Amino acid sequence: MDLPLKLRQKLAQREQNGILRQLKTTAAAIDFCSNDYLGLARSQKLRARLEAELLNYAHLPVGATGSRLLSGNSALAEALEKQIAQFHAAKATLLFNSGFAANTGFFSAIPQRGDTILYDEASHASIKDGIRLSFAQSFSFRHNSPDDLQKKFQRATGDVYVAVESLYSMDGDFAPLIDLVQICAEKGAYLVVDEAHSNGLYGPNGGGLVQELGLADKVFARIMTFGKALGCHGAAMVGSEALRQFLINFSRPFIYTTALPLHALLNIKTAYELLPELNFERSRVKQLAVYLKNALAPYPNIKVNPTDSPIQWLQAPDVASLRTISQKLQADGIDARPIFSPTVPAGKERLRLIVHAFNTEAEIDALAAAISTQL
Repeated sequence: MDLPLKLRQKLAQREQNGILRQLKTTAAAIDFCSNDYLGLARSQKLRARLEAELLNYAHLPVGATGSRLLSGNSALAEALEKQIAQFHAAKATLLFNSGFAANTGFFSAIPQRGDTILYDEASHASIKDGIRLSFAQSFSFRHNSPDDLQKKFQRATGDVYVAVESLYSMDGDFAPLIDLVQICAEKGAYLVVDEAHSNGLYGPNGGGLVQELGLADKVFARIMTFGKALGCHGAAMVGSEALRQFLINFSRPFIYTTALPLHALLNIKTAYELLPELNFERSRVKQLAVYLKNALAPYPNIKVNPTDSPIQWLQAPDVASLRTISQKLQADGIDARPIFSPTVPAGKERLRLIVHAFNTEAEIDALAAAISTQL
């Protein structure tokens, strides 16, 4: 049986607009696409530690066998949560199967009917989907605008939750966390920070941007995703013990899903143990981010991200140009992908570039040269 006509028409419209999503593999040798900032996903040291830990826990089932509230809990999972909480200077943490599950699990459960969620308009889709599942009212504020956030408080009722990302995954810029903490303190609001792209990369030993700024005790909840700089999978909600207990009782994405399996738990455990040893890699990523921005600067026809962020981007005249640039880069062995609407607003499509500790200046020079011939 085929799709209903109206769904086929929606697919056809995306194809006509040049923004049809398709799964692709790549043989490109140079990675400017993945979220593997520190190279942990391909780290032989991490692999060796993980394999040793798997032998140590060979007596445990490979699969979780059920949800955490039924058969899927373990002493290993609880010890890992305590390890993560201590690492992030928090009282408690709760594991989720992904960053998407953590965000939907938090925003669908914590804000109550009569409460208000104020969220940055550039927030991740998982935050917005969690908000849609909430009974609270919600309003967006202009991206990284404390002034607009202040105005939105005029419409707020009940307990107010302010949702932001510390490092935005598409714009590659940083939330004004110090200003946001001050506003939330003045208003008695609860600040929620998604640290998916800063966890492992910023702060002492990679604890995140909130910890780098000394704000850990001023943020209500942090979402720590493991699929980026930590090179594995899963996520954790970091906060108070009371927050943890509430989520255990009311967060449906936590309650009604099979727990993370043994391999995933041990991968997270070994990645966190390795993070304090990666100061050079963290510094290298930041150095290369500046190098990339400077490498693109001589080309005035290229509009680039002005921040010194590991997530860089450039805009082209139109969607077709972006596809052409990406295809040319793939042909040259460089993996860099275009980002289209609705992931970013229409008219703000871009080529998203991510630097990693394993990239080289020569690779960045080759990337910049290849782009310059297309724009």
